Amino acid sequence: MSKYYFVFLCFFTSAVSAQILGQRPQIAVGNSSLAVQYYRDGQYEKAAALFEKLFEKSNSDLYFNIYFSTLLKLKKYAQAELLVKKGAKEDPTNDDYVIAQGKIYQEQGDEKNAGKIFSKLINQLPKDEFKVRILANSFYQYGNYDEAIETFKRGRVLLEDPNAFTFELINLYRFRKDKPMLMQTYLDVLATMPELLPQAENALSNAFDDNADYVNFQTGILKKIQKQPDATIYVKLLTWNYIQMQQYDMALKQLIAFDKRTKDDGSTLFNSLEVFANNNAFDSAIKGYEYLVSKGENNAYFLPAKVELLNTKYNLLIEGIKPTEDVNKLAQEYQDLLAKYGKNKNTLFAAQKLAQLNAYYLNNPKKAKGILEEILKIPGLPETVISETKLALGDVYILTGQPWDAFLTYEQVAKQFEGQQIANEASFKSAKLSFYQGNFAYALSQCQVLKAATSQLIANDALNLSLLITDNNQDSKDSSALKMYADAEMLIFRNKTQPAIQKLDSVN
Repeated sequence: MSKYYFVFLCFFTSAVSAQILGQRPQIAVGNSSLAVQYYRDGQYEKAAALFEKLFEKSNSDLYFNIYFSTLLKLKKYAQAELLVKKGAKEDPTNDDYVIAQGKIYQEQGDEKNAGKIFSKLINQLPKDEFKVRILANSFYQYGNYDEAIETFKRGRVLLEDPNAFTFELINLYRFRKDKPMLMQTYLDVLATMPELLPQAENALSNAFDDNADYVNFQTGILKKIQKQPDATIYVKLLTWNYIQMQQYDMALKQLIAFDKRTKDDGSTLFNSLEVFANNNAFDSAIKGYEYLVSKGENNAYFLPAKVELLNTKYNLLIEGIKPTEDVNKLAQEYQDLLAKYGKNKNTLFAAQKLAQLNAYYLNNPKKAKGILEEILKIPGLPETVISETKLALGDVYILTGQPWDAFLTYEQVAKQFEGQQIANEASFKSAKLSFYQGNFAYALSQCQVLKAATSQLIANDALNLSLLITDNNQDSKDSSALKMYADAEMLIFRNKTQPAIQKLDSVN
């Protein structure tokens, strides 16, 4: 069964019942449903007998279409032709009957006469957008998709608009899986309709099967760039195409060449580099940011590129992708930036990252503490930044051996931001610190409250900690072992891995 008729049948039963049968009560709903079921089951003789009666009583286009289709299935071309001629006599201006006649020729293998009929209809089209759509839709309903496409193309010529019916043609090409024409249509239209870029990327990624399709598309894009070298949209499209093939260095090369050729402000490159980083193409992203930084401080994207350059390097470091010996270099870059621009809301990110590096990678928690305390002195900070910085400071107090200061800081945040998510996080940190110190009763009481927290993550963490305490604190022997385990966890938190391992060994 053709795709069109499958869709038609799904629509047919409800449409006929609601519309045709509602208007003509003498037609039995059961006969209509039974006829459709026969058609679905391939029992075309039985279906045709019922559809003939239904059509004669209703004279509806809905019944005409399905009855006509049934006759073609049965190869009853003479009967189908009589049906078409009768319809054409009653409504001579209806092109559907002309197309139906052509369809009969097609079914009999007479493509020549079918082609003459279809071509005549298309060539006789007036300069009327509505009539173009009507004819194309009629061709589509009969499954003549090539003729529907030709109708829209003819409409473009008549209307003198090369972008007319773009969406209709795109949908037809997608339906036909005509990848070359789908590619070409998007390439032609994007120059004047750049807002279609996301749609184009989505449609093409769904249509393409392998790298060969992207290679073919790349050829088409490069031809467009040769003709329109300053068209940003094609550079964006080529960048996307390279990314799909995971050729990030090629994408970067193209973007930098475009930036130099057009004396761009760097926006096209900067916006693309985020995509690189999101696809884990960190090395290419770093090269791109370094290029933007090299354009000098007068460039609008100097500081944003510097920020993202440092952030990308930082992410590589903490994810273990870059060796730890790069920590000192990265810390120095943050220090240089802060020395030049000072600690303020615009450079907050650098101070936060530098504190993290000193606390957890450079074994210098005292310096991290000083940086975080300086951050809190910056005027006009949002409450979220203040609360997050205080929590980070509480963590650093643990690293510097100041657990009481850490506890007070956590409790302060929990009270100051009561009812907010950050307060739950602070309370859990307080509970965890109490656990580290062997104050299991207080830790457990905090966990009992936090198990009802709105955050599933906090609730789960609280539940796990409470189970750890209750399951391993039944008697004095258990309590002693649990205390040693808590000591080991504290050492792990303070990045003292070897002593933590020794402590855990002693538990066993």
